[in-house]
Parts: sequence; structure tokens; C-alpha cells
Amino acid sequence: MPGSAATPLEYQLVGLTESGTVGDILSGLDQKQGRIRLQALIAEWLRMENLVVLTGSGTSVTSGGKTMANLETAVFATIEQLSDLPASIKAIISARNTAVGYAKMMDEPIIGFEGWLSFVANALVVTESTDAPFKGVMWPAIPTPTIPELRWFVDRLRMAIFAECALSLEDTGLSKTALQIAPQLAFLSKIVARDSNLGRTHLFTLNYDTLFEQALEILGIQYFDGFSGRAEARFDPSVYGLDVYYPGEVAEGRVRRFDKFLHLYKLHGSIHWFEQEGEMRARHPSLAPFRTYGGLTPVEKAAALTKLAADTPSVGILPTANKFAQTLTMPYAHLFRAFQVRLGIPQTFLLVLGYGFGDDHVSRIIENALMNPSLVMLVIEPNPKSPVIERIRRYKELGKRAFVLCPTDAAFTADPFKYATFDDFARSVMPDVQWLEDFLRLRRFEKQIASSAADPNAGI
Repeated sequence: MPGSAATPLEYQLVGLTESGTVGDILSGLDQKQGRIRLQALIAEWLRMENLVVLTGSGTSVTSGGKTMANLETAVFATIEQLSDLPASIKAIISARNTAVGYAKMMDEPIIGFEGWLSFVANALVVTESTDAPFKGVMWPAIPTPTIPELRWFVDRLRMAIFAECALSLEDTGLSKTALQIAPQLAFLSKIVARDSNLGRTHLFTLNYDTLFEQALEILGIQYFDGFSGRAEARFDPSVYGLDVYYPGEVAEGRVRRFDKFLHLYKLHGSIHWFEQEGEMRARHPSLAPFRTYGGLTPVEKAAALTKLAADTPSVGILPTANKFAQTLTMPYAHLFRAFQVRLGIPQTFLLVLGYGFGDDHVSRIIENALMNPSLVMLVIEPNPKSPVIERIRRYKELGKRAFVLCPTDAAFTADPFKYATFDDFARSVMPDVQWLEDFLRLRRFEKQIASSAADPNAGI
């Protein structure tokens, strides 16, 4: 309406402003101007030669996933309902819960769930080892668990975490518009729409689930994930040095790069990884039995877990018999080294989504990479009060290349966690690509044909 006030922008982009101070680069712009400038900046960064994406648990939340803190709570709640829970294990869980609660109350740091899992798994390895220079482990809980009890705990942790992370990406969303489909579909379709003459996208994820793999297959995007083979693929880092091309006979007489392709790295392992004869292998299990698991009560989860236990495989970097040496060898050492190497390449754009900088090892690699003079980092953060924003502010001189996209305080107050989430960024903020619309239109047409074939009277 003529003369009406312009609609305020819901986002702020925190970084080094033209005045030389860290502030909101979009300050003073209305919604239309701000979105144009924001999308122009993102489009420019996406045209950089080397695109590196890092995703954390926040990218899986709307698909039923949990943050690490919520995963810990859910796993413990389920294990405590198991009928054969040893008293010593109950005491260990109670001690951990007490320590976490005290840390929150006093606003003090505490080791994360993954770090705690590593200690528990390592304690089992040390206790079971016959050639260790020491025997036993001191626990803050009494009674001290026996080896069988500790082995029981590690196995139940594995099972419960697998069940919580066995998430399925439904294909039904393909009948919707680009603003309604699963965010993984929207995001992947946009990052692979880059000019094929640019470097390939390298997607690093800390998630155990396979939502990205499922989305890649739905979209027909080819990817290398560090494994070679099909039925029971073996980890082979050399595949990251390969690429996919159209042969000359189908590409106007010249070899041309396949456009929809990326490299995928599971830094913390995956629910479809397992160890066999000293090798890391990969095989995607059926997730159908777990589709209703997330909505169950702890008592119901415990009952379901007992029935599903026989078919519940190991989960990547999670506790296993040889965990003590596992993190120091392939594939994890290679994957983290690849992450560090990719961030040191000139003309790099690092896009961080769903990660709260809670993993010190990962965060140190990122902060060291900011010494790369041509690296630009954009962090998507849905909470304007998050400590992540203060972290970026502390970069100071490096701040000119480190940015945080988050909601304005007013937008967050009016509608918490609506803006600058993974879903919002993938669907609404990232520049649109035509091939996604064409793909969705084709899939809707295919469904209509299938529906007509199934019902001979349709359309009469």
C-alpha cells in the first residue's frame, strides 16, 4: 500500500561492516532490500571455487532427529527401563545425569555425550585387555561394574543410539512445492546446481543418520562417500580422488563433467557402517522397523529395543570392541584430515549448518582454517543469543571473512526458531534453482501416471 511502512527484515548478518566494526551488515534494509542483498551475497559465495559444507545434528531435527544433549537424555531414559539393567550401570547413568544437571545449574562446561561415550567404551577395552599395563578403572559410582555388566552397557548404548538415529526421509514430500519439501531435498538440489566448471561440493556431516544419503538418492545425485563396492562396501579413501563424467558419445563429442555430483564425508561415522574382519564396511539396513520408534515412551522403546536388538548393527564411531584404537586409524583420521585439507584450499566457502561448535576437535580445525586468507565462512544460527555469535565476534580481524546469519531479536521474539534454521535456509534463503522445480513437476507427473495405471476408471 502506498505510503505504508516497509516490512522489516527478519534476518541479521553479523560480520565486519564497512565501518570496521563487527555488526549487522543488513542493518537499515527493509525485507525486500535485505533479502536481495542476502541472496546476492550467498550466490556470490557459492560461486567460489571450493565449496565445503559442515552439518550437525540441527539439520535433522525436523525429520525426528535429536541434538546430542536430547539424544543422551532419550538413550538413558530407554536403557533405564530395560528389565535386565544392572545396579552398577544404573549408578553410572545416575552419576552422569547428576554431573550434567549440576553443570547446567552452575553454567559450567562439561564433556559432551560423544566424549563421555568414548570414555565408557575405552574403559571396557582397558578392563577386558589382558596385556594392558594396568588393571581396572575407578568409577564415581558404586558398585563398580563387572566386565559383563560393562559389556552389556556398551551394547545397549549402541542399540539405543542406532534406534534413535534410524530416521527415514519420506518421499511423499515430492508432491509438494519447493517451499514444502524436506529441507535436505531443497538444500542438496541447490548446492549441486553450481557451475560444473567449479570445484565439486564437499559435504561433511557429524550426523549418524542417513537423511542426506536418502535425499541424494531421491534426487538422483551421484556421490562418493569413501566406500567402494555395493553389497558390503569397503572403506577406500581413494574414491575421493575420482569424479564422474559424461562420455564423449553422449556429450556432443567431448567429455563433460556430470553436473549433479558431490563428495560426502561422515566425520563421526554412520548407522550403516559396521566392522568386519578389521575393515570398516557399509551396508544400508532397512529402517522401516524404526519409523515409529521416536514417538514411543521410554517404556515402549525399551520393549521395542529388546525385539529389535538382534537386527541392530553397530554405529560407526560409537562404542565397539576396538574403540580404543578406532579413532586413531582409518577411516576417521582420514576423514578429519580431508576436512582440514579442504579448508586450506584457496577460494574456499565454508557453510556451517546445524552445528553449535560443541565439538572442540572440529571447532579447532575451523578456527585454524580461518588463517586461510581466501576462506569465507557463513554460519547459520537460529538463536540470536547463541554463544556462536560471540565466537564470531571474537575473531575480530578474521571477522571480515566470518559471518553469522541469524534472526533479528524482534523476529525471534515474535516467532522463536522460525528463521535461520536449516529448513528456512534451505527452502527460503538460498537462491532458487530451476532444475528442482522441473524435477518436482516430473515426479508429480509420474505419480499421476502411476495412480491412473492403478485405477483403470481414473479420468473417466
